[in-house]
Amino acid sequence: RGPGKAGRIEPGREDKRHTAAEPRPDTAGEVPARMVDGAQRATDTHNHRAILQWERRLPIVPWRRGVDEGSAAKPENGMPRTCVYVSNAEDTTIHVFGMDRLSGALTPIEVVEVPGSSLPSPTSLPMAISPDQRHLYAALRSGDFPLSVFHIDPKSGQLRHIAATPLVAAMAYITLDRRGRFLLGASYTDAKLAVYAIDASGRVEAKARQILDTGPHAHSILLDATNHFAYSAVLGADHVLQMIFDEETGLLSPNAPGMIETRRGAGPRHLAFHPNGHFLYLLNQTDAKVYVFRVEPGAGTLAEIESLATLPAHFYGEANAADIHVTPDGRFLYTSERQTSTLAGFRIDPASGLLTMIDRWPTETTPRGFRIDPRGRFLLSAGLDSNHIGLHAIDPESGALALQARIAVGAMPNWIEILDFED
Repeated sequence: RGPGKAGRIEPGREDKRHTAAEPRPDTAGEVPARMVDGAQRATDTHNHRAILQWERRLPIVPWRRGVDEGSAAKPENGMPRTCVYVSNAEDTTIHVFGMDRLSGALTPIEVVEVPGSSLPSPTSLPMAISPDQRHLYAALRSGDFPLSVFHIDPKSGQLRHIAATPLVAAMAYITLDRRGRFLLGASYTDAKLAVYAIDASGRVEAKARQILDTGPHAHSILLDATNHFAYSAVLGADHVLQMIFDEETGLLSPNAPGMIETRRGAGPRHLAFHPNGHFLYLLNQTDAKVYVFRVEPGAGTLAEIESLATLPAHFYGEANAADIHVTPDGRFLYTSERQTSTLAGFRIDPASGLLTMIDRWPTETTPRGFRIDPRGRFLLSAGLDSNHIGLHAIDPESGALALQARIAVGAMPNWIEILDFED
């Protein structure tokens, strides 16, 4: 059923996997991407080439003074109040930057190795920051799948490695519960969710508190703001698990119902909440659509209310959507897509949760991950195949993106965390 039976998947290379969607009865009137006449195909090919030409022009976008890595503005009083952490899967490093809150200027602070394996971390190196902002967690997807814990210096933002714990599987996604007592991970290759307890020092316990089977290719897990409900996007099974989280024990149990299905072949990948907690947004990898779900108050169950395409109507090819985030004020939502190397933006109706397309913009090559700063002024996009991150300013009125700079990082940047320190 769906992409889960599309054939053999090379371990750790889930991003190369594409499967044509099988229309269900509710999508029977849609025309599959490849079933187009000659004229339509020519139009689609032209549009796709135009997008790629935008991407190729990115390296010649003029640097803005004080923003590129050669002339980055210094943080206030020499102390960064906002720090950016970029993980690099190929060389297993984390690049640390100070970020100017007004201009977005990035100042290099340090490069830290993630220990535990002599091999690259296939495709990605997931990270998460504890709610108290004291620790950063980074999960290698090679060797014994070590999860490293770093102490974050509250003055400099620098990282100090304090421990590593082998995980039960390679994790495509990690997150912490809202109290910072448990780490939860989703394993694409092993089709599992795992929950680990965290002790008072921030170290992760060696034995998993719980391991759950998900169906093929679990890609992410996210908890709501109440810390009572958890959701996992399972790409190969075309469903989202909806679960109850016990914040005292860390255990997950099925909600009623325990899952909600997407359209066959959609490939559910990443999730993002609206800040008001009433809506959950799902990005599908294979059909590159955003699903809008209403969250039932008190029950945590999901009801689909809308789905929208993130790619142009005449796009021809195999979609490969990647990441999704909502601005802190809840006004705008953005997604990334790797075949076209573009970002798509949507305006959010806060009452209904419904989306309106703003536009699409070129960004770094193969934008596997991106992040919005805590003040909602900048979007940073990681180019898996460009070895740069792109700094985009967010227009506060329209939500439009404007490229400000490109910053060189390590090999295969894929995950970004941004941390605001208290003034």
